[in-house]
Formats: sequence, structure tokens, C-alpha cells
Amino acid sequence: MRKKNNYGNESLSTLAEKDKVRLRPGVIFGSDGIEGCQHTVMEIVGNSRDEAAEKFGDRIEVTRFKDQSIEVKDYGRGIPIEWNPKEQKYNWEIVFSILYGGGKYDKNDGSNYQFSIGLNGLGTAATQFASEYMDVTVLRDGYKYDLHFYKGENATNTKEGYVKSKSDYDQTGTRIKWKPDLDVFNDIDIPLNYFQQILKRQAIVNKGITFTLYNEESGEKFIYFYEDGIADYVKEFSEDIGFTDLAYFELETMGKDRKDKPEYKVKMEIAFCFNNEKNLLEYYHNSSFLEHGGSSDKAVKNSFVYAIDKKLNKEGKYKKGEKKVTFQDIEDSLILAVNTYSTITSYENQTKKAITNVFIKEAMNEFLKEKLEIYFIENRLETEKILEQILVNKRSREKAEKTRIDVRKKLSKKIDNISNRVKKFVDCRSKDISKRELFIVEGDSALGSTKMGRDANFQAIIPVRGKILNCLKSDDEKIFKSDIIMDLLKVIGCGVESKSKHLKELVDFDMSKMTWNKLIICTDADVDGYQIRCLIITMLYVLIPTMIEEGYVYIAESPLYEITSAKGKTYFAYTEKEKTKIINRLNGKYKIQRSKGLGENEPEMMWETTMSPETRRLIQVTPSEAQKTKAAFELFLGDNLKGRKQFIEEHGHTYLDRSDMS
Repeated sequence: MRKKNNYGNESLSTLAEKDKVRLRPGVIFGSDGIEGCQHTVMEIVGNSRDEAAEKFGDRIEVTRFKDQSIEVKDYGRGIPIEWNPKEQKYNWEIVFSILYGGGKYDKNDGSNYQFSIGLNGLGTAATQFASEYMDVTVLRDGYKYDLHFYKGENATNTKEGYVKSKSDYDQTGTRIKWKPDLDVFNDIDIPLNYFQQILKRQAIVNKGITFTLYNEESGEKFIYFYEDGIADYVKEFSEDIGFTDLAYFELETMGKDRKDKPEYKVKMEIAFCFNNEKNLLEYYHNSSFLEHGGSSDKAVKNSFVYAIDKKLNKEGKYKKGEKKVTFQDIEDSLILAVNTYSTITSYENQTKKAITNVFIKEAMNEFLKEKLEIYFIENRLETEKILEQILVNKRSREKAEKTRIDVRKKLSKKIDNISNRVKKFVDCRSKDISKRELFIVEGDSALGSTKMGRDANFQAIIPVRGKILNCLKSDDEKIFKSDIIMDLLKVIGCGVESKSKHLKELVDFDMSKMTWNKLIICTDADVDGYQIRCLIITMLYVLIPTMIEEGYVYIAESPLYEITSAKGKTYFAYTEKEKTKIINRLNGKYKIQRSKGLGENEPEMMWETTMSPETRRLIQVTPSEAQKTKAAFELFLGDNLKGRKQFIEEHGHTYLDRSDMS
């Protein structure tokens, strides 16, 4: 039987203006969660910024209250409130209660706000509709206007919808205080760092405007001000450690995205310098931060590669047959911010994280190519430094890529039958990860005694042959050519966390791929043993720090002394203090000897002292202990000659004293 079709006029309905927002906040704000709630702040701040950008006021003050309400105050002209004969409505209705109303939808030339960030009629009205309450105070034309909204409705209780009184203030401006509604958003607790981030970014691209943030909960006050906008920001970020001075270019132009499209105005400013220790790429458009850049990003990459490659060729800097530079080689040492404005903007999608204006991309590309060519001619010494550093970056990247390919081949193989591929690795029988233990032991002799002394069900062994590389002093290529290190990484199985910018995607790091519950470092209780232990900890700290942070790494304590009583019973002392206690307790004849190396121990002794979960002593390696080990290696084996000399001067005599006592 066919279903009766009741889809007619009675099935259709339109939502009231406020319900379009209150029932469907995701449509307007992109989300009904904290991201959408945060967007309300940007809308109100954006409107105040637009006033200041048109030279009406130079201060914007934002307050974050304990009760999660928010206030934005500006010193602009003040939002028009009274009757609008042209629209036959009150201006407050147009601004606060009609979506897509307001002063930025001028049907003629849009001259009220040429480069707008806020959308007034959309953003202000939508924020009002999405609020539990909104209080508005406007100072304008010598009058003070007060409005109060509740749950999307005007609750001022006057015929005009506002209260008008003579103002005692000479200034003009608008104060809007609102509390996002939990009936609209599922979370309204906007974190402090969001306010800090957006206000700093607004200050960066709005030169000469002061943005002040008050945080009621902590009593803190934050002031953001950049007199020269992105130029000051680039200098601040570079921290005077760059190897070139600031370069700044700006342009105003007009053009079209296509012949059949309208012409629009574009302003652009680009600030950059080169730095060996930091890098930055940030793009802004009409005062909004663009996470992905879009047109601007494409223009920057194309023009910098073109200009630098051309200069390298002209100066004969490339080796014979060498490939050209990539933008990655340039970006590694580049600090750059781009700020663009246009009267027509095409966004990549609703999230507005990138712009797609064809004319902006083409105009910026040609402009930057020309300006960079002139810059290279006028700044010969700085250009030489830039070219040399970019070639260093390029060759380092290419070397790292070669290493990455090699390491991927070695580490990406399946773990099945790993014992056949890792020399002298002895696996255990159990597949239960919660029980499996991997002993990293010192040399082949220790392998023999631990192999015979272990519980083969859950204890596996891998020996390290000789001293492992100091991973703090070795480069990636040398580290990953080490058979000892590669064998350890294969057996551990979770990949590598490389801090190298070129090797971050070395291999897919995944702790869940590790098949061990404990990694136990087991070395002799002598100087060589301690050094090997430190080198293994350092290797793990440099290459797989998460393993230490999550508590998988342990040290097996080896006894210092073997003490045998007159009755033939054996005791083991792990410290000098324990040795004294045992001797005092025996109170008679005894035989004492320094413990042998692990390779000389009997299987029974290995089990009792080092491997049995019931009697062994394990020390868990914590991040702080690993950091101390790393710091010690940096001091004694690294390049810190000054620190090493200072340590010897301050502490050297204590080691000489110990030497005299032995």
C-alpha cells in the first residue's frame, strides 16, 4: 500500500529570525559547541575593530567575567539606535534583531566599511539571539541609549525599545555586555587563552589600535598594541637573533578575478626577516587570521622560490647537477607575516581559513618577485647570508630524506620472526603484552647468563655489543647507521620520535605497536656499566621519550657485594650501607667479595638478584631522571666547554679526594 503524501502547504514553515539562530546555531556560527560560542566574541570585537579602522576611536576593551559573561567596549561613533525613516524601523532593530541588516550591507559602494571584519547585522543580531541576555549602552550625539535583551527578545519595556537620556560624557562609543546562552550552546566557558589569542592577532594587523583584556577571575590585565602592525610583530618574534634586518613591502591596487567579474580594491603588506633559530608563516585578511592562507600563501611560496632560485643560478651557487631549492628550504629560516585587505573576498569554505581571490594571488606574486629582486640587489651582504643558509637547509633536507628512506626500510618491516632479523635477540614465548619484559644487557657474556637465568615464558633478552652511540652528539644519519641502535628500535617496535624538522615523519610512531610491558636495562655495577646504562637511557630519551614519560623503562640494580656466612648462606648487598648492616648482623666469620660481572654469574644468582620479580630491585626511569642523564652527558660529553670547565673548577677537588681514599 502506498504511503499517503501529506507534503503540502501545511508541512512547510519558516523559522522566526531569532529561532534561526537559537535552534540552528551551527548554521550561523559553525558549531553549537565552544567554537561557535567563541565566534560570538569575534563578531562583536570585529564590529568595534571596524569602527577603529575607520579612525573612529583607537581603543577596544574586552572583559572576561567570572560568570562567563563578556563585555566589549569601544570609543567609536556609537551604533545608531533611533528611528530610521528610510527603512521604517528603529536602527536598533536593524542592527540587533535582523539578520543581514546593518551598516555593512550598503547597496551602493559599501563606503561605510571598506575592509570589514565584522558583519554587524549578521554578527551582532546573531550574537544577541544566542545570548541569555545582552545589555547595550551607546553614547552618541550627546545622548546615552540603553537597551536590554533577554533570550533573543527586546526586554527594555519602552515603546521605542530603548531608554534615551542626556549624556554626561563628551566621548562616543558602544558597550555591549552579553552572556552566551547554554540553551543555545552546549559549552560557554571560553578559555582565557582564546581571548588573548584573538586580541593579540587583532592588534598585530590593526596598527595603532590598543586592545585591552581584563580577566575578572584573576584580576589580570593584558594590553596588545603594535604601532607598526606586522612589521613590529615580525621583529618581536625574531627576538633580535635574526641574521637579516626587517624587510617591509606594501601595495594598493585594483583588479578583477575574471574579466566578467567586478573590479575590487586590494591592499597588501608583507613583512619578513631570516632567522636560524625560529620560523613563522602567518596570513591575515581583512583582520581575520587565515590558518591556511590560500591565495596569499600560494603567492608567497611561488615568488620566494622563483626569486631565490634565480639569484642562486645567477651567483653560480648550485653545484653541478644539483636540484633547485624548494620553499621548505626557505621556510626553515623565514619569519614572515602577510596582511591583506579587499573589498570583495572569496573564501575557500565556510570556515574562512583560506581565501581564493585569483587577483590577490596574481598581484602579490608579481609584486613580491619584483620587490625581492630589488631587495637582493640593494642588500648584498644580507643576500649572501640568505643564499648560503638556504643552501645549508636544502642540503640538510636532502641528506635527511636519504636517511629517512633508509630508516623506513629498516623499521617499517613487520615484527613477525624478528628474532631471525635481529642478531642475538632472544624472544620469550608469551604474547601477553601485560607480562612481556625485554632485558637490554651488556655484551654476549651477560646474554649467556641472563638467558639461562631468565623465565623464558615472559622474559626476552637483547645484548648491546660495545658502547652505544652518544645520541646527543651524533647526527641523525650516524645514529640510524648504528646497527646496535637500529636493532634496539626494531625490537622495541613502536617507531621513532625525531625532533628533526626533516625527520618528523621518519616512521609512524605508535606506542600501541610496542609489545613490551617493561624495558629493563641491565648492566654491570662498574664504571663501564654505568656509562652504557646512561647511553641507553639517553638514546631512549632522544629517540623515544614517550616510553620514559609513560613509565616503561627500568634499571635492574646489580649487587655490589656477595657476602657468605660461616654456615654457607649467601647475602647480596646493593650499597655500602647494606654491606655494613649484613656484616653486623652476621656477627661472626664471613667471606666477602665484590660481585662479578653479569656474564660470570651463575643462572641461579642471576634469577635471584636481577630477574625474579619477587627478589629483584628495579628502578623506574622517570622523565626528570632521564633529563638529568641527558644534562650530564651534555655537560661532560657535549660541546659545553665553558660549563665543563666551571664544573671541574667547582667540584673537581672532591673527585681527587675520593681517588686518594681508594
